[in-house]
Amino acid sequence: MPTADALITGAVLRTLDPARPATETADVAVKDGTIVAVGADSADWRGPATAVHDLAGATLTPGLVDGHMHPVLGSTSFTGIDLSGCHDVDQLRAALAEAVRTTGRGEWITGFALDHNTFAGQPITNSLIEDVLDGIPAVLVLYDGHSALASEAALRAAGIDGPRDFASRSEIVCDPEGRPTGLLLEDGAVRLVQQVTPIPDLAERRTKVLGVLQAMAATGLTGGHVMDLNGDSLELVSGLEELPLRLRFAPWAMPGEIDDQIDELIDRHGTAGHRWSIDAVKFFIDGTVEGGTAWLEHADCHGRSTDSFWRDPAQYTRAVHRLDAAGIQTATHAIGDAGVRYALDTVAGAPGRGRTDAVRHRIEHIETLPYEQIRRFAELGVAASMQPTHTAYTKADHSDEWSLRVGAERAARAWCCRDLRDSGATLVLGSDWPIAHFDPRQVLATAQLRRLPGTDAAPVLPEQALTGLMALEGMTSHAAYATGQERHAGRIAPGYRADLTAFAVDPATAAPDELAEAPIRLTMLDGTATHRED
Repeated sequence: MPTADALITGAVLRTLDPARPATETADVAVKDGTIVAVGADSADWRGPATAVHDLAGATLTPGLVDGHMHPVLGSTSFTGIDLSGCHDVDQLRAALAEAVRTTGRGEWITGFALDHNTFAGQPITNSLIEDVLDGIPAVLVLYDGHSALASEAALRAAGIDGPRDFASRSEIVCDPEGRPTGLLLEDGAVRLVQQVTPIPDLAERRTKVLGVLQAMAATGLTGGHVMDLNGDSLELVSGLEELPLRLRFAPWAMPGEIDDQIDELIDRHGTAGHRWSIDAVKFFIDGTVEGGTAWLEHADCHGRSTDSFWRDPAQYTRAVHRLDAAGIQTATHAIGDAGVRYALDTVAGAPGRGRTDAVRHRIEHIETLPYEQIRRFAELGVAASMQPTHTAYTKADHSDEWSLRVGAERAARAWCCRDLRDSGATLVLGSDWPIAHFDPRQVLATAQLRRLPGTDAAPVLPEQALTGLMALEGMTSHAAYATGQERHAGRIAPGYRADLTAFAVDPATAAPDELAEAPIRLTMLDGTATHRED
């Protein structure tokens, strides 16, 4: 009999295998990256070269998967000063003044995670920061990742001196005289400045990406659904000798570019390397509430957010239908209620709809959703991909920028995770890193608390909280099902991938605040430890 490469002993298992008990203490044997035995037969696989991992006192689960992340884009574009601690304009100015003191002439200041709430509802313009920058070009990415604030010097470097037309709903925000205010909305506008912002060479960026992926593995992550594949991202990732996470890429399909992109997207589908693959296509049907670019059924409090990201939404529908006919999954960023409705309508009319082998499409974010749209996810077989930690940008009393924008009625339907799950929908959970922290323990805890763990903030719509088991399934079995991998991932069973996460507590029953701080005893990918607790 062959011997196992690894044997895990002593742990309490949450296999998520419906044929086994909810929990059991049993050994797991691994050979060639695959689980070959669970329980009594596991000991028979032990040999002199078998690596034994004694996890007594730990709970072993299928490997955690982040259902929506940007590890390459986040590592290379969200750089410079972390502005998440700036809660008002004075704090922002102080952070930039400190950066000026350490920035040489000819260099740029970059920053990320700037909260819209920092501006307390006043217009976001570079006039609020220009005097402290001393002429140094600066570009500050707001936390939504869909907008940026650029200084006058940065605008000049990018040749931006007035409004422009874009194929998408991107916008260079200008004052009544047509002068740019520095606020750039959506990728088309933000990209103009980012294209002239100095970036490190490929080797340096590759090192940074690897460091981020290793940090993710230390929190229990074994994989991620990567919702971008821009620039030289593929060259960067494929040049890494050993990825500590299994990455599933979804390149963007964009307005104005789709006619030239569609054949290439179809041709590239299925391209794969060691622990990475191109398996879906990412669309944006709208932008963000805070930026005024979401697609709402009724305007926000500023009279904005009534349009699709696509000037002709029918073009989006035609592209999704063509990919559906080719058997390719689509993942659509849809935040507003109108955007979600239109994305569901598009799937309902897809050519493969109703077939037993129909493509499992996804909708990402789903920040506000009326009751009548919830049941359609399960009916259409559309996975809901949501990020519980995004609720940290809102407040229970609706005094935050997001809630004020959408109004009380829509704010009362925010991030309806429990309603979607109870309706029978597949519910995938993720972080959207770098928009929120990648630590999956925070995602799992926040899904149950409806507030960030370790804080005393009032929970946002606590009736939408998930149980601990539901949250765990959102990063394991539901993540696998949403990507058509349920026969070899998301479960601890013979024949399944040996992608495993060991917690110091039971993630399904531990108090969420405790879970958020609980050590990860072991992270295993393909049967090899990518993290082991000292």
